[in-house]
Amino acid sequence: MPFTVATWNINSVRLRLPIVESFLSDHAPDVLCLQETKCPNELFPGESLRALGYVHQAVHGQKGYHGVAILSRHPFEDEETRDFGEVGHARHQSVRLHVGERRIRLHNVYVPAGGDEPDRAINPKFAHKLDFIEAMRGVSATAEPGASAILVGDLNIAPLESDVWSHKQLLKIVSHTPIETEGLVRAMTDGGWVDLMRSQLGAHEKLYTWWSYRSKDWRAADKGRRLDHVWGSPDLVPHLSGLQVLKDARDWERPSDHVPVLVTLDL
Repeated sequence: MPFTVATWNINSVRLRLPIVESFLSDHAPDVLCLQETKCPNELFPGESLRALGYVHQAVHGQKGYHGVAILSRHPFEDEETRDFGEVGHARHQSVRLHVGERRIRLHNVYVPAGGDEPDRAINPKFAHKLDFIEAMRGVSATAEPGASAILVGDLNIAPLESDVWSHKQLLKIVSHTPIETEGLVRAMTDGGWVDLMRSQLGAHEKLYTWWSYRSKDWRAADKGRRLDHVWGSPDLVPHLSGLQVLKDARDWERPSDHVPVLVTLDL
């Protein structure tokens, strides 16, 4: 059976609820993981999303900042949250999904952006980001015997040269500095994860999921970065059957600066 998981930094779920509803109606992924929901749990628009078939919901939010949510057509259990970096942010959640006979541990992660200065000594936000990705090394793709694993989210790091519009010009820009990219690759490798997007597309083709609001004509400039990721346990790689990055979503009414990413597995 085809199983599609989508990830999207929505940059305020209440502000952008109409495009979330449109996306779910048009694309109908089995699971949608949202980041930067920017609302406390009691104000999350759960009823509107249940009406679209996403009756299983896990919400971990905060007023005005951060926040993650999992919306699923499939039942899940054993919801967990972790506070990487121990600063009290709502940036991680995980659940155990049941998809047919298969169990899948799903992690939804929102890595801190890290501010503008890539120096932990003078920038606490960057220090938090580095601590966060260091702590992610403890998230294992094979932690649960008999279960597959998926990790998705806005990881706020573009690790490959092909993940940015200019490797040379962005080497000293937060999101593509060597200390960040090496840290993220180390977290992926130590956790036994596989980059499912690159497994599907290859390592060399340019691929972006984020375009800055500051660009007057983002499409013409196309100065993007791949900040949104889908990782999986190695057993899922043979089941990969599709990848979509909905670039056109950047032109939707009142868009996020990120676009949805969908990965399909034939389970």
